Amino acid sequence: MAEPSTEEGDGPGGLRRVVVILLTSSYRIRGEIALGPGQRVTDYVTAARNFIAVTDAQVRTLDGAFLFDAEFLNVHRDHIEVIAPEALTRDA
Repeated sequence: MAEPSTEEGDGPGGLRRVVVILLTSSYRIRGEIALGPGQRVTDYVTAARNFIAVTDAQVRTLDGAFLFDAEFLNVHRDHIEVIAPEALTRDA
């Protein structure tokens, strides 16, 4: 299944907000990233330097315990084990 893609967003410079799920070895993070026109999550991660900017984030432990909400946080790219657009995920 391909990632959802729109050519234009309604944000500044055509950016569109995409809700993603990020898994690290310790945390499950749900938040938004800003993609450029036609850009996929894979493109964004590949082009990122050391950190991924996540807004409107909710951080939980892997077993689901709530830790905190954050308007903004940086996630070190090397610690991301899984990232997926929430629209393409299903609960088991």
